[in-house]
Amino acid sequence: MRLFALLALTLSVGCAGKHKGTYEVAAATAPAAQAPTALEEGDALFAERADKAKLEAAVARYEAAFAADPTNRVAGAKLVRATYLLGDIHESDDAAKIARWDKAIAYGKQCIAINADFSAMLQKGDEDEATAAKVLTVEDVPCTYWTATALGKWAKASGTAKLLKNLGTVKAWVARVEELDPTYFYGAPDRYWGAYYASIPSFAGQDLNKSKTHFDKSLSIAPNYLATRVLMAENWAVKSQNKAEFKRILAEVIAADAAIDPAIAAENAAEQAKAKALLAREGEFFAE
Repeated sequence: MRLFALLALTLSVGCAGKHKGTYEVAAATAPAAQAPTALEEGDALFAERADKAKLEAAVARYEAAFAADPTNRVAGAKLVRATYLLGDIHESDDAAKIARWDKAIAYGKQCIAINADFSAMLQKGDEDEATAAKVLTVEDVPCTYWTATALGKWAKASGTAKLLKNLGTVKAWVARVEELDPTYFYGAPDRYWGAYYASIPSFAGQDLNKSKTHFDKSLSIAPNYLATRVLMAENWAVKSQNKAEFKRILAEVIAADAAIDPAIAAENAAEQAKAKALLAREGEFFAE
């Protein structure tokens, strides 16, 4: 009955739950020569992204770079990641998070559209955004991964209808990233599948052994990226009802040196805050 209800909901919402951003390369609104300087300024500000104001300023400079050169995948990917992070590490209100992620997805779709083969498939109507992922190339990996991440978070925070309508796209994009660059961004594909196989319902294929295997593989690739451990505790440990592992994993996160890899110090510090918040809610997750 639960499966029937979910399928009925999916059919009833039609396309209403799909993200409304379009796959179009924007027209340049500034001289292309301005892009490198704006990108460099954005990078300097992004290095201080633990400060919300600095990250917002970085987004503005990346926006300027992408507006000056709308075919610059590097500028596009940096813009998507920075906008996504504003929602993930600097907003606490759900509506504010959703708004940031919505903007990140819109930028991401413009960035993915730089791939002319992908855009042509959608225009002809022979493929949808999930099946057209097969023509994405290694150059598209950063834009694709960060857009998929933003889309997944946006859909989950926006309710069941949007989650159901966008999950297929997220899965297809992550799968393509995995094919092209399986260790991308600290083992991101395995980190995603670890959370996915734990969080889906049992009737839809939940597999806690697969979840654990993927999380372990992601950790073997990048043991110092704390988000993997937080997701493992929040998803695999909770769904396994393994309170001891939940507490152990989160304690490891909190005790870790967030700056052991300076390139991800800001993200790691944010994950430590998430770990503390999850521990404070332990009673909500486990039956006595």
